[in-house]
Amino acid sequence: MGPLDLVKLPPLMQRSSGKVGIAIGLIDGPVLMRHPDLARKSIREIPGKLAGSCLRAGSVACLHGTFVAAMLVGKRGTVAPAICPDCTLLVRPIFAEHGSADNGPMPSATPEALAEAVVEVVDAGARVMNLSAALSRQSPKGEQELEEALDYAAKRGVISVAAAGNQGSVGSSAITRHPGVIPVAACDLQGRPLSETNLGGSIGRRGLRAPGEGVTSLGSHGQSQTLSGTSAAAPFVTGAVALLWSEFPNATAAQIRLAVTQTGGRRRRSIVPPLLDAWAAYRAMADQRT
Repeated sequence: MGPLDLVKLPPLMQRSSGKVGIAIGLIDGPVLMRHPDLARKSIREIPGKLAGSCLRAGSVACLHGTFVAAMLVGKRGTVAPAICPDCTLLVRPIFAEHGSADNGPMPSATPEALAEAVVEVVDAGARVMNLSAALSRQSPKGEQELEEALDYAAKRGVISVAAAGNQGSVGSSAITRHPGVIPVAACDLQGRPLSETNLGGSIGRRGLRAPGEGVTSLGSHGQSQTLSGTSAAAPFVTGAVALLWSEFPNATAAQIRLAVTQTGGRRRRSIVPPLLDAWAAYRAMADQRT
């Protein structure tokens, strides 16, 4: 069983490849837009301090951004999951291209920088955001700015999907404890949480589990790349949300969130969130329409 099968995405992907009117905000590294396996017509850069297209293909930031972008809008039939290639991808780089993919750390960003990016992505028209950023140099002021930015996104009807983090800890962050965020924990292909994935009360209550072990997508040198962790897990949820909105464009954020998280009014008590079931979410939305 592959990652897409585990979270029941194939039947939804057979129905839809996404709609251009559904914009995904990618707050990550820059993207190697000249990669032949990316659906480049779907990608738009949000102007900012950092370039949206890679200047150094070997950087950690470029590898990370390209990997996630291809999971979402890569060409179908390539090594990438390519969940919703016809959706619009709004690239807002937040990681600078320092270091190399071989020995550099995974990218991180300050809460202030992330808050600024969130507001810009919302203002650019995103319906769903993918956040795979570790927070660095945390401060009460920065966390307040981030909370206000996530509040702004929620009030504008934007669904924020965020990687839960890879510290193997139990707890929360300014991102994962925000009520407008769907935190995503990583699991193996049997659905078991990875030892490095963060878990916690807010993650268990409002989040989801998705494949994060040995996920293959595009690398930044033209070859495939296999990564593990919650950064690889989050796009499965983001892509499912984008496909659902493509199929049900008049649905509210609350309806999509309820369908995809499968809460159904039930109170969750576990620190481990349920596994994403994209097809069950589609059926739930279809039932609302009939």
